[in-house]
Amino acid sequence: MMEALPLIMFGVLTLLLMIGFPVAFTLLGTSLVFGLIGFGWDFFNLLPMRIWGTMTNQTLLAVPLFIFMGVMLERSGLAEDLLETMALLFGRMCGGLAVSVVIVGMLLGASTGIVGATVVTMGLISLPTMLRRGYQTELATGVISASGTLGQIIPPSIVLVLLGDIIGVSVGDLFMGAVIPGMLLVGLYCVYILIYSHFNKACAPTIPDEEWQEILAAGLWKRVAKALVPPLLLMTCVLGSIFAGVASPTEAAAVGASGAVLLSMVNRRFTFERLRETMMTTTVLTSMVFIILVGAGAFGLVFRGLGGDHVIRDYITHLAFGKWTVMLIVMTIIFVIGFFLDFIEITFIHIPVLAPIMHDFGFNPLWFAILFAINLQTSFMTPPFGFSLFFLKGVAPPYVRTGQIYKGIIPFVLLQLLGLGLVVIFPELATWLPSVVFGD
Repeated sequence: MMEALPLIMFGVLTLLLMIGFPVAFTLLGTSLVFGLIGFGWDFFNLLPMRIWGTMTNQTLLAVPLFIFMGVMLERSGLAEDLLETMALLFGRMCGGLAVSVVIVGMLLGASTGIVGATVVTMGLISLPTMLRRGYQTELATGVISASGTLGQIIPPSIVLVLLGDIIGVSVGDLFMGAVIPGMLLVGLYCVYILIYSHFNKACAPTIPDEEWQEILAAGLWKRVAKALVPPLLLMTCVLGSIFAGVASPTEAAAVGASGAVLLSMVNRRFTFERLRETMMTTTVLTSMVFIILVGAGAFGLVFRGLGGDHVIRDYITHLAFGKWTVMLIVMTIIFVIGFFLDFIEITFIHIPVLAPIMHDFGFNPLWFAILFAINLQTSFMTPPFGFSLFFLKGVAPPYVRTGQIYKGIIPFVLLQLLGLGLVVIFPELATWLPSVVFGD
């Protein structure tokens, strides 16, 4: 019975999550019950040390700082300016508006890293414009849903900070290693849009000639420069300070938070009321992340203490397959779980169990951390619980059906899996840049 206890514990946790119990309380409640069964009252001597170690981890200070940066930029209107301007810049291309959404998703991902804010902003501004210009509903919704998730892989990304802490990889290395895979996904999205638009011109028409001449006369390039410089400047300050070795990821996050406030002041959109709202939102989001982190820490303590990680590791390692088949199994598990759980739950519950297995097979920790990050990104786009789809449906016009959003995301999920496969086949896509910059 004691040998089966970790598996029973995992099954109970999964069942409660499927029923709909809050994640943090499910993790903590399950951990307390099974901790008492497995260790008795001595469990309460171990738990405070685990929680204290989590809460005093300096690397995790980057989480609230990056959240603050993203919320402040979203509230200051930077995302809105960028979307409207880039839509005009690419408007003369067939499928140009869709390409502009991908580019903006990339820039906002590198500036904010918050999927909800990016998808909602693009859904409010770009979706009505694309539909009004005759874009196919499935294409428009698919592009916005997918582009909004780019902040999960393009640094600075909160999920990379969390993965670095759990797997034991330098966050700076992860940020650098994610650059090429992130750009690869952007490229795949853009190539697909251009090819699809070329063969289906009616699904993605261009801006009419008369309107384009009016846009040029109004000073397009000056507007583009004004919208592009702030996010590029912030990206340079945050990522450049990390890559140059001037600042740690936590210190760079503080630079980003300060830079977001300065940009809002420069744009004359800073108010103390906006600052208060930003701080309130940051507090709520940070508290949500950290209470789940505490629950996941307790769960990991009990699960490992009961030998659960050895049970799973022994099962997988004794399969009559090679290490690449094990890689396929692990990546498939993460992908399937993403249909039902969000990235935070997967990061805190499943990654601590699966990452040691990958390490035991001799895979590069930096490389499989990037693979996890790319795979986790798909959890935002896969129904029935894809949060990117929920966010978009919440701000889409009433006549945009949920089925159209689900149908529109299919090609981009496949592109996501293609990108994941390319990084598996060519590990240098994730490991080359850190080795060149940091000499690792």
